[in-house]
Amino acid sequence: MKRREFMTLLGGAAAWPLAARAQQPAMPTIGFLRVSSSVDSTHLVTAFRQGLGEAGFTEGQNVAIEYRWAEGQNDRLPALAADLVRRQVAVIVGHSSAALAAKAASTSTPIIFVVGNDPVRTGLVGTLNRPRGNVTGVTFATVDVTAKRLGQLHELVPGAELIGVLVDPTLPEYDVYLRDAEAAAITIGRRVLLVQAASPGEINAAFATFVQAGVGALLVGGSAFLTSQRHRLVVLSARHAIPTSYAEREYVVAGGLMSYGPSQTHAYRRAGVYAGRILKGEKAGDLPVEQATKFELVINLGTATALGVAVPNAMQLLADEVIE
Repeated sequence: MKRREFMTLLGGAAAWPLAARAQQPAMPTIGFLRVSSSVDSTHLVTAFRQGLGEAGFTEGQNVAIEYRWAEGQNDRLPALAADLVRRQVAVIVGHSSAALAAKAASTSTPIIFVVGNDPVRTGLVGTLNRPRGNVTGVTFATVDVTAKRLGQLHELVPGAELIGVLVDPTLPEYDVYLRDAEAAAITIGRRVLLVQAASPGEINAAFATFVQAGVGALLVGGSAFLTSQRHRLVVLSARHAIPTSYAEREYVVAGGLMSYGPSQTHAYRRAGVYAGRILKGEKAGDLPVEQATKFELVINLGTATALGVAVPNAMQLLADEVIE
């Protein structure tokens, strides 16, 4: 073989891997959108990655994730959602306000929501069994457990005549939450003081209102924003010695008194599985909305002792987790 022919063959062989790599499809990208900060959502991101793994996807290996954090500012969500759509992500995952912002930004990009309300009532989907369109997800109805949470709080602090209720007014079902809380208060023969908070400053002002009014206990509503402020809420409740019930376990881990509600980590794991199915070719509108069935009661006995609250033995036995 002539030297020139040999060099031509060698050069062609060296080019084959480069050509093969150039023809490989680009790694799909998921948009992960929340109103909170990255620090406050570590447990949810971990659960989401776990679900992706169950579906056969690992971040950095065969899928990329673009994270967008609104840092507690709901008004930033529309721009962040629009940015993900412009980047042509394969699917967007977000809580209620984030999913609504994503839906407003695109009618074609698949969207997976993780919400604590009825997605039909809020307009995310038309039906639960066959959503159609580009939206589906997981719902864990925190709004619907308001009456149960208020009853538990009354059992724990029976002497509280006035119970404070802190709610996020940006919730899509804000009015439903208020209605449920007022109805539940009438059932147990107590009065409630409803106060709104959608920013850190408003949380401080809300506690000033609760203290001035003399509330004997507090119910904190479920929302992505309030969850992102859980350390502030736990500190303020302890500072003012107000026994407080929360919607998520993460508050109790941070030092809160008690929580009752669905497991958000479980819901985000299921969202990860759904994201994987969409990446494999299934359509969002063909996937039925999943309804979370895992609820948990968590009690922090150390906090109860500090507040001078005696937790009934029956409630401790019913608890899924008791933190000493």
